[in-house]
Amino acid sequence: MTKLAISVQDLTKVYGERAALSHATFDVPLGTICGFVGPNGSGKTTTIRMLLGLITPTGGTGSVLGESINEPEKYLPKVGAMIEGPAFYPALSGAENLRVLASLGGFAQSRVAELLEKVGLADRGGSKYKTYSLGMKQRLGIAAALLPNPELLILDEPTNGLDPSGIQEVRELMRSLADNGTTVFVSSHLLGELEMIAESLVMLRNGKVIFAGQTDQLLSAQKPILVVTPEYHVDLQRVAAIAESQGHHTTIIGDAAHIVSPPDWAPTLNRAAFEAGITLASISHVRPSLEEKFFDMTSEEEK
Repeated sequence: MTKLAISVQDLTKVYGERAALSHATFDVPLGTICGFVGPNGSGKTTTIRMLLGLITPTGGTGSVLGESINEPEKYLPKVGAMIEGPAFYPALSGAENLRVLASLGGFAQSRVAELLEKVGLADRGGSKYKTYSLGMKQRLGIAAALLPNPELLILDEPTNGLDPSGIQEVRELMRSLADNGTTVFVSSHLLGELEMIAESLVMLRNGKVIFAGQTDQLLSAQKPILVVTPEYHVDLQRVAAIAESQGHHTTIIGDAAHIVSPPDWAPTLNRAAFEAGITLASISHVRPSLEEKFFDMTSEEEK
């Protein structure tokens, strides 16, 4: 049995003279959350559509749950998906919409109440869809994607329109699904959310994969940073000069100097600043975020 939920090699989709996706290669392990990251137009939706059998690749190969993407009928019954926002009947209630979908798909009607509870809509299941907020519509879309009790769940921007508590609920839902064996392949621009829950990442830029692997592997490759704030703003450039003179690249952001250096260099900097008559208000070690790493990598691609 394959240990991969998704595996693609050199997957390519060309429209006219433009490659929407170019020679993409990546794997998604079973039972994990994989974040799919990239700006608009990077090829995320094109990739998802090929995985779901909605469009045909121009080149390359791929498999979903061990079956070729050229034969989507073999795996689609085990896949749930929500792409480009959910679509429901406005005049029907949330529960009624799910019942219609359950009937069309041959799923048990008992799943409806269970899923409404799971996505936090149990108390609004009887309300008409047209009265739902955008966040509620997103959650109903996730419920619909879960109707087949899928082995693989593909979500396109599932937290769009959600407030912080709603985002946390969706995050906890995805974590619960993965912990119970469902693979979640989720595209999102909220990189901070993916950093918290995704074991692996696939990053796209201009139709090309710029990273595919473990989240920890990506972040551990980042150089640590000391964020240093002097008591007086006038000393900021002097702090930067001290760091640069000792071989540590420094960027001034706001009232702080961001110095690329190991954490144990902080005492050395503190002494040098003191000897120069500079009082430091704070020194803190930070790990660069996924968002910072992503922008670093995409800016490198543009050079």
